[in-house]
Order: sequence, then C-alpha cells, then structure tokens
Amino acid sequence: MKALVTGATGFVGANLVRELLEDGTAVRVLARPGTPRTTIEHLDVEVVSGDLQDRELLRQALNGCQVLYHVAARYSLSEKDAAEMYRANVEGTRNILEVALDVGIERVVYTSTVGALGIPKDGVPGNENTPVTLNDMVGAYKRSKFLAEREAERMARLGLPVVIVNPSAPIGPWDVKPTPTGRTLVDYLNGQMPGYIHTGLNLIHVRDVARGHILAAEKGLVGEKYVLGNTNLTLREIFHMLERISGVPAPRWRIPYPVALLAAGASELYARVRRQDSPIPLTGVRIARKIMFFDASKAVHELHLPQTPVEEALREAVEWFWAHGYAPRKGGG
Repeated sequence: MKALVTGATGFVGANLVRELLEDGTAVRVLARPGTPRTTIEHLDVEVVSGDLQDRELLRQALNGCQVLYHVAARYSLSEKDAAEMYRANVEGTRNILEVALDVGIERVVYTSTVGALGIPKDGVPGNENTPVTLNDMVGAYKRSKFLAEREAERMARLGLPVVIVNPSAPIGPWDVKPTPTGRTLVDYLNGQMPGYIHTGLNLIHVRDVARGHILAAEKGLVGEKYVLGNTNLTLREIFHMLERISGVPAPRWRIPYPVALLAAGASELYARVRRQDSPIPLTGVRIARKIMFFDASKAVHELHLPQTPVEEALREAVEWFWAHGYAPRKGGG
C-alpha cells in the first residue's frame, strides 16, 4: 500500500510519516518548494515538490496511492495572513479532495482541529457533536479550518471516502517551528513566562495523534469526525508538570485577562510599527479566554486511540527541545 501525506514537513505530518514507515507503508509526500525538510531528512520517502493550487500536480502525486492523509495547513495567529490561510486551508483542501475523488482514492483522512469544534457554555468538554457556527471561530486560522472542514463534509456527501480527525494540542518530538503549544513550552524552558492566564487545553502525545490518523483510515466511518485528544489540563497544571520535569520554576502570578488583552494590543501595535510579528498575538489571547477542553472518548472507543500519559509526552517534548538547542538544560527531572 502507498500513501500520500501532505504537510509531512510539519509537526503532525512528520510523526505520521514515521508511524507509516514503521508499519511498512510506502510513503510519498507533497512538499511546497522552498519549505525546509528537516523533519523528513534521511527518511525513505518519495518527495513530490508542489503546491495545493496545482491540480495537475496533485493528480500526479496521487497516482498510484491508495490512501491520502491531508495534514497540510497554514497556521498563523496573525490576521495579516488571513488571505493566504484561506487560500491554503480552504481552497487547497477543496482542490486535493476533489482530485482525490476524481482519481478514485480508496481512503482519505482529513486533518482538522478541535479549534473548529464547538465549546459548550456550561463548562463541560466539547465533542464532535457540540453545536458550532462560523461566528464562534476566533481568528482567521480557526475560520479557515472551520470552512475547510465543511469542504471535507461536502466531499463525503459526494462519495469521497473521507474521515475527519480533530487533534487537540499535540506535544512531543519534531516540533521544529515550533507550534504555538510548543512555543509555550520553549518560552517556559527559557524562563520567559512571568505569569499565566486562566485557560485550559487538551494535550495529547503527537505520536498518538499520528497513530490516530492511521486508525481513522483503518476503522473510521466515512464522513464522521473523531477528536484525537487525551487529558484536559489548565495552563497552571501544565506549568507545574513542566516544573517537575525540567526543574524550571513555574510562574506563580496569574495575569488577569484584561491585562493580558491590553498587553497583546500594545504588542500588536508596536509590531505593526516595526513591521514584524507580535510576540504576544492578540488572537492568541482572545483564543485563550475559552477553556479548550474536549472529550476524545469516541476515538478511544471506536478507533482504539492510544492514550500515552501526558506527563510522558511533556517529558519527551522537553528532552527534544533541549537536545536540539531550543533551550538550555537546567537540571531537574
């Protein structure tokens, strides 16, 4: 069996490729020209260089493949990237899924995000069926992923055998860029977290997310969504875990949300004047106002999604960031 993986140079995609290779699957990857390929160096994969806007190239990339894992997405918390995120995440998804239907791909797994799901107002964790609308989406990235998920659902109705997975916040090795969650870990390890805001995330080992994609291809029902998550934790709880692992003291000061919002607004204004990215994205602070807790029981029961302990995942992430020079090792753990 051969699989095409888009987004293999990213965090989830890089781990997915490794899991597929370990299973003995032949892997072809689609990578944008000029994108650093650190995550797939020395791996036994076929690389096709191209863009999701080139339908003829997508047809060639899919030729001979039985499974498509469409993981690629443009992720930014900056509103100035809104048009490019729509182009990559919505139009790009539409292009590759329509071509996949046309060439008769046997199975498709589309990587969405829990950010495209609803969050109940009563504080219980969200799931695949929590009501949600486009108006609930905070920021251009979430809006683009919400609309891209609608494309996947539309293609399922047209006959494409597509399964949708909604990863929560993955952590672990090969977070090269890093992702916003990984950036939080790196900033913490570098002692750049003077305080915390009251928010929460669902964390999962990135290897479990990768395995969840494969399980979705094998066991998932066409047109269905599956939350790929593990443990719900407040940011304060995450920092205390990191303190035990790394020896770096957790911040003790809780930053009131209005103060964080004001700081982010000032940071955005300063960054705009300097024509650079804000170190405190306003969209990120607005997103953090919501507690992003989710229930992954559907994937656990129906797909048998692995549940590696989150503290183990954090430890592996910390060790990887230390080993690759993102932060100096400061003892502990």
